[in-house]
Amino acid sequence: MTAAAENQSSPAVNTADLYDERGEELASVSLQFQSLGGHSHFSGPVRTIRCFQDNALVKSTLAGPGNGAVLVVDGGGSLGTALMGDMIAESAVANGWAGVVINGAVRDREAIARLELGVKALGSNPRKSAKAGAGEVDVDVQIADVTIRAGVMIWCDPDGILVER
Repeated sequence: MTAAAENQSSPAVNTADLYDERGEELASVSLQFQSLGGHSHFSGPVRTIRCFQDNALVKSTLAGPGNGAVLVVDGGGSLGTALMGDMIAESAVANGWAGVVINGAVRDREAIARLELGVKALGSNPRKSAKAGAGEVDVDVQIADVTIRAGVMIWCDPDGILVER
């Protein structure tokens, strides 16, 4: 069974219970994200992207093998353009990604909500982003007061986001 299949078939982990069990081993992201994907609970090892109103790296990364990972995109909290739409999200599903966390906006919310993918974002905007490829992949990103490094585990559900320290 692939990691993505295991992730989707394993029982959902509730972040509140996980925090009660592991406590300060985990960082809790205080920024309030919306749950927008078809999976309300998702987890996996982290990949990261830092970009601003340019989704070329998001598109190319999600077009590659996900192996049950969660892509964390630090879009600087911008709601000015969408960093992911339904076609990129469909690519993520096809390539075995467990989910995407975007510190920024998505578009095509209704289509994304029907996909077998966990998605958390700050909101939505129908405006397309630039496609120049500006940004960095697999670098430390900071969301609220939490530093998220590529390779650590992340857990997401309607209550919030927990990250291994």
